[in-house]
Amino acid sequence: MLREVLAICFWAICPLLLSAYEAPEDKEDIFASRACPAFLVFDSAAFLADMTIELPCHCKPEETHSVVWYYQKQVGSMNTKVLTDFEGTTVVESSKVGRGSDLRSRFSIRLFSLLIFRVQKADSGHYICGTASGEFFYGYDVDVQEVRQVLFPWNVKQRTQVQEAEPISIKTEKFQVFTRYGPWSKCDRCDIRGEQMRGGLCYIKSIYLHVRYQRESDTEAPCGSSAVPQQFGLSGSSYGAKLEVRNCHTPCPPKPTTSPERQALLQFLEFDDRSSSGVTIHFHNHPTDSDLVLTCPGTKPQYAVAWDKGSAPLYRSQYMEGLNKTSRVFIDTGHHLHFRPVRLEDKGSYFCWLQGELAAEIRLGVYLHLGRLRQISDPESVYALQVILACYAGISSLFLLTVIVRFIWQISKEETSA
Repeated sequence: MLREVLAICFWAICPLLLSAYEAPEDKEDIFASRACPAFLVFDSAAFLADMTIELPCHCKPEETHSVVWYYQKQVGSMNTKVLTDFEGTTVVESSKVGRGSDLRSRFSIRLFSLLIFRVQKADSGHYICGTASGEFFYGYDVDVQEVRQVLFPWNVKQRTQVQEAEPISIKTEKFQVFTRYGPWSKCDRCDIRGEQMRGGLCYIKSIYLHVRYQRESDTEAPCGSSAVPQQFGLSGSSYGAKLEVRNCHTPCPPKPTTSPERQALLQFLEFDDRSSSGVTIHFHNHPTDSDLVLTCPGTKPQYAVAWDKGSAPLYRSQYMEGLNKTSRVFIDTGHHLHFRPVRLEDKGSYFCWLQGELAAEIRLGVYLHLGRLRQISDPESVYALQVILACYAGISSLFLLTVIVRFIWQISKEETSA
């Protein structure tokens, strides 16, 4: 009887594990309630680089229970990438993928939506939701913009100089380039000084934009969108996004009261207040002299994220990527904490905040990478070769000196006997 029950459970769960991209047939399909356009059009969308983006498949026929996403750099291009979950997706966290990795190793399909981890400028292009048989339902024109400028409250003078040297908007007879800022994020910490961020994306305003691309405004589109005519000369230009950071301070929500007995016990055991506040604890061990990227568990693109090492906040005004070219530890625009490379002094507890509340603790352990296969270019290998060559040269010189002395002594002996 038990064997039959286990078999029934296995056959019930197995299709869900192998076909996570399929819709449950016994529930209402909210995606089928929206009619698909008769002619395939594209929603223009702009994103900051290093973010995790989500592209929903807003419409599809009710009888379709699985989707396939297609990627094209340009519409009609013969170079098309097929993004499908038929073989399963192993990437589930953005910290497990690198910037230079291929698009096929940085995506996931969840409930028909396409998720791309740590999106890069090279990922800009057209994404089409369809089926394996060649039906197309919905499309996106994605423009990924790299942050060209980060502005902090303490560099007001620099901001003024930049604005004087490079105006915010560039206006011609046919188009106008400007920066569209989003709303300020929530304060990323509470009860202590925090930071707020807002991104400014490059947009163009013109009445000559392509009508096949849907936008919030008929006369505005991202600078890298295919809706912008090539005659404007913006393709491959240096236009990019901007990022503004400012200080903030907000109180934390009231915490549940702790009994005096429990508080005394925690103090006796020397428990950290943060460790006993109910945050999730994660453990990670990493070898030295290798790169590491930490991601706050549960983060989303629109969330405000902050990092602390122990009780020391890691502010973006000090650790933002690009502020110091020689910085080994930095935070990128996607809220990832980078170590290039990890060293023994990096071990410890790292706390991350989400939307102004303490979310998780990551206890990082760093160990020496023993038994590593050394290369000829390693400093230790070069030093060992130098020592070996020096010893060889010394022994060879001593041997030659001995031979020469013996030869001279032999000649002098023959002359004396003669």
